Amino acid sequence: MSLFSLDGRVAVVTGAAGLLGRRHCAALAEAGAHVVASDLDRGACVALSEDLRRANGREVLAAPCDVTDERSVTALRDSVLEWRGRIDVLVNNAAVNEKVEEAPSGSERLSFETHPLDLWERSLRVNVTGTFLCSRALGSAMASRGHGSIVNIASTYGIVAPDPALYTEADGTRSFYKSAAYPTTKGAVLAFTRFLAAYWGAAGVRVNALSPGGVENGQPQAFKDRYAARTPLARMAAPDDYAGALVFLASDASAYMTGANLVVDGGWTAW
Repeated sequence: MSLFSLDGRVAVVTGAAGLLGRRHCAALAEAGAHVVASDLDRGACVALSEDLRRANGREVLAAPCDVTDERSVTALRDSVLEWRGRIDVLVNNAAVNEKVEEAPSGSERLSFETHPLDLWERSLRVNVTGTFLCSRALGSAMASRGHGSIVNIASTYGIVAPDPALYTEADGTRSFYKSAAYPTTKGAVLAFTRFLAAYWGAAGVRVNALSPGGVENGQPQAFKDRYAARTPLARMAAPDDYAGALVFLASDASAYMTGANLVVDGGWTAW
């Protein structure tokens, strides 16, 4: 089991304050890593780092960062190197993702015909440009040392299209639309993962993607029932269902794996 150990390694997680970001940080810390919790929200970073420190007894670096700002990303890299002198793992988790449980009034504007250009461009900036900037800055530090693992958080919607039936009520009405932006950006993340794997393979930096399925987080029961009915394991994911996969990709347990997409979706994409 020592292959799964991250003891002494430095792991940076972007979008750390989100539902899955918090779980990613906890999983890496439990595997022994020195975790850097990075998020746009400074207060959330500090609170998360304190929670992790209490839970695991390890020092955690709270490092606020705007992944769409090159100077902010460079400052993140520099602060991590100053803190521990190395970067071993980068989890590109920060993303814009409209959710059923957070659907605002008037969410019909997310339909393709009326989707606002500014929301489309914001998704591209965060989900794609943010992944590019963080990989370039922090991944370069790994490449210079000849070792590292980058895990890009993608999505099943980077592989298959959102199913409109999932968001359609029994009476045929729809109160939520999954935008075109999210699957487009996650498809780009998968392509970028393959590019980086080929580019940095000789430098000892492995680059893989983790594609999660839908996570239960207070969605309406009717939505959860529709999701379960379409999934071979007959349920949505629990927030902790991705911990093992993430540690696997970050650690030496996946030492001969790069350019791959690990799909953890309860079988959603199997049919």
